[in-house]
Formats: sequence, C-alpha cells, structure tokens
Amino acid sequence: MDYVSALVPPVVMAVFFIGVIRVIVKTQGGANKAKEDAVVDAALARTEAVRQEIAKTDG
Repeated sequence: MDYVSALVPPVVMAVFFIGVIRVIVKTQGGANKAKEDAVVDAALARTEAVRQEIAKTDG
C-alpha cells in the first residue's frame, strides 16, 4: 500500500495540471477574442494619450 500513497499525489497533480492547460487552451480565441482585443487596444490607446499629454506639459 505504500506505492499507492506514493503515487496518489503525482497523479492528482497531473490531473489538475491537465485541467488547467485545457482551460487555458479553450479560452484562447473564440467569440470573445475580438472583444478582448478591442479592450486591450482601447487601454493601450488611453495610456499612449496620457503619455503624450504628459510629454506636452513637461516639454
């Protein structure tokens, strides 16, 4: 029975790891990809606008 107790933790961790990888792969792309990209682009545009405004006031 020692071998069972020695194998259980690695097996549980392997199953959990496979589940995490599957969730990551499933959430990549798909219908929400365009929305997520738009949100990131908007955030980058706001950041760049703030940087340019700071550069104008400092320069």
